[in-house]
Amino acid sequence: MFDTMTMTKVVGGVCGALLIYLMGKWAAETVYHMGAGGHGEEHAAAYVIEAGGGEPAQPAEEVDFATLYASADAAAGEKVFGKCRACHKLDGTDGTGPHLNGVVERAIGSVGGFAYSGALQQVGDAWTPENLFHFLESPKSAAPGTTMGFAGLPKEADRVNLIAYLATQS
Repeated sequence: MFDTMTMTKVVGGVCGALLIYLMGKWAAETVYHMGAGGHGEEHAAAYVIEAGGGEPAQPAEEVDFATLYASADAAAGEKVFGKCRACHKLDGTDGTGPHLNGVVERAIGSVGGFAYSGALQQVGDAWTPENLFHFLESPKSAAPGTTMGFAGLPKEADRVNLIAYLATQS
């Protein structure tokens, strides 16, 4: 029953299965490799954060929203809108997200036919420029549980410029 040919087939089958497993592992590591993983390769740092020379950091000067919004540039906001264009449209049709024409001063969650996540009610009743300003900084922080996957706009100038641009779109 267990002659040489049978043993050769069994050993060949085990070796073939092992080879397929190892090739699959190699392919998965190649496809899903996330960068520097300590595999002996030299990697340059993307950026360096200076810790300072021991002096206490001065807190950033708070500028009120009205002053920022008064100096907003709608043309620059149009360029910032490029980050929103993947999910939002300005022609009255919904994409992945609701359309944004007329969004400034519009009631939150009021676009008919769009399925909102419900988390946006934490932001307020309407998309006032101030509410948009705080929401656009970090949507996940402003409305925990929102389905909006955008990380946010950390620069204040980008946010006020975008809001000024959206205010011109009706």
